[in-house]
Amino acid sequence: MSTLLLITSAPTSIYAWHALGLAQALKTKDENFRVFFYQDGVMVANSLQWLPDDQRSLTHEWQKLNIRLPVCVSAALARGITDEQNAQRHQISQYNLAQGFELVGLGELADAVQSAQRLIQF
Repeated sequence: MSTLLLITSAPTSIYAWHALGLAQALKTKDENFRVFFYQDGVMVANSLQWLPDDQRSLTHEWQKLNIRLPVCVSAALARGITDEQNAQRHQISQYNLAQGFELVGLGELADAVQSAQRLIQF
């Protein structure tokens, strides 16, 4: 069964951590799943986030999964997150998309929804 994890919660939300936990479990069980970061969920892709040493980084935990990490480009840009290509296109002086994350359009979400047998939103 293929699963789409639609992450719309900010990284500070417990729901964002639950999404990670489910992704880790699905990967461990070798289940077919995809993720998509949308709305406030895109903030996990900001490489400029700082956390105290005693806190785990949700960004780093997603990166450790070594899976595709698509992020809605419009939602990311609206929240100050961009890659080098979009920074140049929109005359933004810097870029801050975390390594391993990829800015994509909503067509990717539509495709993921259509091909998934179940969708779980966090």
